[in-house]
Amino acid sequence: MVSMISQWILSLLIFFPLLGAVLIGLVKDNQTARHLAVAVSVLELIFSLHLVAHFNADSAAMQFAQDLAWLPRGTGIRYTVGVDGISLLLVMLTTVLCPLVFVSSYSSIESNVKSFLALFLILESAMIGALVSLDLVLFYVFWEAMLIPMYFIIGVWGGKDRIYATTKFFIYTVIGSLLMLVAFSYLYYLHYQQNGVFTTSIIELYKTAAGLPADTQLWLFTATAVAFAIKVPLFPFHTWLPDAHVQAPTPGSVILAGVLLKMGTYGLMRMSIPMFPEGAHRAAPVMLALSVIGIVYGALIAWRQTDIKKLVAYSSVSHLGFVVAGLFAFNELGYTGALYQMVNHGVSTGALFLLIGVVYERRHTREMSEYGGLAKQMPWYAFFFLVATMGSVALPGTGGFIGEWLILNGVFQTYPAMATVAGTGVILGAIYMLWLVLKVIWGPLKNEENKKLLDCSPREAFVLATLSIFVFLTGFLSAPLLAHTEPTMKRLQESVVNKAAYKTELVIHGRSQEPLKVMMDH
Repeated sequence: MVSMISQWILSLLIFFPLLGAVLIGLVKDNQTARHLAVAVSVLELIFSLHLVAHFNADSAAMQFAQDLAWLPRGTGIRYTVGVDGISLLLVMLTTVLCPLVFVSSYSSIESNVKSFLALFLILESAMIGALVSLDLVLFYVFWEAMLIPMYFIIGVWGGKDRIYATTKFFIYTVIGSLLMLVAFSYLYYLHYQQNGVFTTSIIELYKTAAGLPADTQLWLFTATAVAFAIKVPLFPFHTWLPDAHVQAPTPGSVILAGVLLKMGTYGLMRMSIPMFPEGAHRAAPVMLALSVIGIVYGALIAWRQTDIKKLVAYSSVSHLGFVVAGLFAFNELGYTGALYQMVNHGVSTGALFLLIGVVYERRHTREMSEYGGLAKQMPWYAFFFLVATMGSVALPGTGGFIGEWLILNGVFQTYPAMATVAGTGVILGAIYMLWLVLKVIWGPLKNEENKKLLDCSPREAFVLATLSIFVFLTGFLSAPLLAHTEPTMKRLQESVVNKAAYKTELVIHGRSQEPLKVMMDH
């Protein structure tokens, strides 16, 4: 029974939210639709726990794999999915955040409720699909599918400049996607030239790509890395992010910061670096320089903001610069820290956007000058705000501290000067976040309108308390969580350092199989 569930669990995680979206379309009233969306997302979370319970932490293989015919056999395009130490934590992050977002949307989304809930479930399906895809075409389909619901979530339920923000977001992402499609298509053709068969298997293309001449690798790495860098977003491709965050509704901002931005860093980790190791080595100085510039620049710009939401948006540019820096340290510490920081950023920044949404729904302003002294009127709100801030500034005891410590140590081993400059971002992050706390939470309660504010409702407190617990759980339970990633990180380091093909296999029905053998068996 367990084997049968394991065989289909990833497909269930991908398509169950789509079933939920269809059911929401059949429901008549908004309140029932809200309850149904929460129920579907909670069940999705429960299903995902099967991955953790039965994941082999001693293996770097693609587990819970499924390989089925999809397009005509001669194309080599198949429905192949699986998870390893890289994707496991990100899948769990997605399934944890989505129910919290649905609960938070009860008060923040008041118009076209059913359409919003259905689009969000479609988005969850696409995010899970992208994280577990082991076929280039399948990955690309889910990658593009994420864009459509997010476009409407910002464009329909966003702020007054939502059309400008969502159009900019769409244009940036599509340009990057086209570059990635060109690179994937060329790699598909090169594999056919060398082997006489077509395939879009990511595992097989690791071997083909790693054997390409250095110049070819560099060009293909650049095309894919630019696509993923736009999604991160890495400096100087970041300009779409503040607009998208500021205009997006609160649930949209939470999932954008919590999961969607991680698709860029995940793509670098899954595709660009292991596929083109020689190209990655050649581009590493540039990628590290851009990430360090993004760390410092994002922190300085965040410091100058008066709009609370824009401050947190620019903080993401800085925080994700750390993640990219860790990826190009080319060692296990850097890779582990980068992956862990993706999770930590999703938790702490997601909490911050929810907190901004709480006061925005009450005051309809995000200007820092409109607040001050909220701790006197909203003590629970102040408590949750401080916890989220602790996670954001990487206070010891939080997951953010573990992630940034691993990253900086990893970068220091290979690029000491870069690590030193990047370390200033930690200091600057503490400055602008503590400045935000000082202006919003502490000080005198001068504004008369703030004296009428109600503290967190039970629903809001539940969501924020859950995220607050995760801020510290990721800090104190980092060892068991990262144990699931260790074999994968070691294998990734070995392949990239040696500039060799990344080697892994599919675990189907509990048995490891080479991808080509799987294709022949089918």
